[in-house]
Amino acid sequence: MKIRSVTPSNRKKTFEIRTATKTLTFPFSEADPTPTARDPIAGLSVNADAGRQAFTYVLHSGRTGTVHVEQVLEYNQDPTHIRELLLYRLTLEAQKRIAETPLSKREIVRRLGTSSEQLYRLLDQTNYRKSVDRVLALLYVLNCQVDLVVRTKSA
Repeated sequence: MKIRSVTPSNRKKTFEIRTATKTLTFPFSEADPTPTARDPIAGLSVNADAGRQAFTYVLHSGRTGTVHVEQVLEYNQDPTHIRELLLYRLTLEAQKRIAETPLSKREIVRRLGTSSEQLYRLLDQTNYRKSVDRVLALLYVLNCQVDLVVRTKSA
């Protein structure tokens, strides 16, 4: 996700980040170094070197900080980001299990009822267009049990 613009809100003590599809906020207190009334933001820009996926700010004291869009999405608990993180973790586990299984890839494809190209798409951790249920089906074929645990977030 690319950042289009970012502006500070000293009254709210937040950064306001605009992307192509949404506007998100990120509190100063989550940034390092933290902007304060005694050391305010002197400069702020979207970081082109990071592919517009981060922004950099300079404090009056000269200290600089960078915030990546992943931090902003995680702070805002963006559902798309959470889904992608879940897919990423499940895919890495599937890759690990594929390496350990005695089953051939041809047999895995047969049991999934799909093509070898689809299997490779399922195993690609950068592919976020796949569905969670297909990765779960793959893990099931690999003789895995996946349990969903819901718990209160720790601070």
